[in-house]
Amino acid sequence: MKRLEVIANRSVQDDLVDALEGAIPVFYYSVVPLVHGRGRQKRKLGTATWPEENFLLLAYLADEACGTAREVVARIKARFPKEGIKVFSVSADE
Repeated sequence: MKRLEVIANRSVQDDLVDALEGAIPVFYYSVVPLVHGRGRQKRKLGTATWPEENFLLLAYLADEACGTAREVVARIKARFPKEGIKVFSVSADE
């Protein structure tokens, strides 16, 4: 089992969630709707100076489904190359 974490600009949230739900038959997840921080490219702080904001998607998946999810995220990243979409996965115990 893997813990999948996706951090991305809020502008791609619907595209990303729809694609993941379509690709993985039983996709259970949680979304933290407002995430502020600084990545490699720029800050996303929700302020007048740095107005953009991120969200965080968390899911626990079987190893095979995690691979599928990473492929889906890669496709979304290719469609939106400047949105700072990052995906991480780590082993998780049940």
